[in-house]
Amino acid sequence: MSDDKTKTGNQDRSRINLSEDYEVRYWSSKFGVTAEQLEAAVQAVGNSAAAVQAHLKNAAQ
Repeated sequence: MSDDKTKTGNQDRSRINLSEDYEVRYWSSKFGVTAEQLEAAVQAVGNSAAAVQAHLKNAAQ
């Protein structure tokens, strides 16, 4: 059974998967950053969306 990428739920939204282009586009748009900035944030704090958001918010200040 293959992964249905059209069905995303809360579990999918709590983690950022940089190996999926559509997720990089989604999270980059959501946080208002480039793909490179998103990747750097994930490398710095891990793939938790909440941690990445907090990191990007602190970096902007």
